[in-house]
Amino acid sequence: MLPVAVDAMGGDNAPQAIVDGAARAAAQLGVPVVLVGRPQDVHDTRGLELIPASEVIAMDADPGKSVRRLKDSSLVRAAEAVRDNKASAMVSAGNTGATMASALFRMGRIKGVSRPAIVTPIPVPGHATPTVLLDVGANADCQPDWLVQFAQMGAVYARDRFGIKRPRVALLSIGEEPTKGNALVKETHQRLDAGDWIGDLDACFVGNVEGRDIMSDAADVVVTDGFTGNVTLKTLEGGMRSLVGALVSAFDSDEETRLAAKTLVPALEPLYRTLDPDNTGGAMLLGVDGVCIISHGSSSPTAILSAIRVASEMVRGDVVAHIRGAIRHD
Repeated sequence: MLPVAVDAMGGDNAPQAIVDGAARAAAQLGVPVVLVGRPQDVHDTRGLELIPASEVIAMDADPGKSVRRLKDSSLVRAAEAVRDNKASAMVSAGNTGATMASALFRMGRIKGVSRPAIVTPIPVPGHATPTVLLDVGANADCQPDWLVQFAQMGAVYARDRFGIKRPRVALLSIGEEPTKGNALVKETHQRLDAGDWIGDLDACFVGNVEGRDIMSDAADVVVTDGFTGNVTLKTLEGGMRSLVGALVSAFDSDEETRLAAKTLVPALEPLYRTLDPDNTGGAMLLGVDGVCIISHGSSSPTAILSAIRVASEMVRGDVVAHIRGAIRHD
């Protein structure tokens, strides 16, 4: 397949951590990778090809203005590589808004898609597959029709990435009853419950779920607006981080707990790997006409390797074409 274009300049640990992760992906996964960035900053490419880009979009820069003004930035050039069939996908740990804007302006939207959505898998301890949550930040304000499309795209993603044959789609609300929630949730519930959106997807709507259900087996796909989804995601991440920190502190509180930790830590290690965001592989921007993976700003080499792995899987799984087939348009 064509190489995955990796924004070498994006993220708090760029370019070193990005290059290290990209090199590991090429060596361990056999995935072709091309870096995009400033040659004078990247220096050693670890044998990977480098597409030169003279500009960098800062993490705190205005997304739309930056993409329009900095046309030779690493983000824009990475998106153009996908558009021009020089790369099969793009990966960035840089400015999330600018990554979205670059993909949207350069790759374009899939015909019929009203708004792209960011999707991320939420681990469910004890279960083989995670809960797919979207939107987690692309659209702070939404309309019911958009959420219905998110349900379609999320179902395709859950099927293609995790092999879920008949995804159970739920709507995030403040109660399970159809009458609970704000106006957006109530109207969206009615449309999802009608079932017209399913078409040939072989998915099903299972009703409303609450925040406590996301890390459970209540649904395979949970749909919400980008504001609520982003708050939910960061609350879960912060909670898991605090829990892990508290456990580490407890294990090191005295000699008895240190001795107990020698037995408990190996048993808890699989759970830690499941909850570790570095192993998630980043979030995918669904609805654009190409594969775009958004990684954490603090991404480590392992996180970049995971993001490249997901990008290659989504390319091979032809998820963009499947979303194109699922979205109805006139």
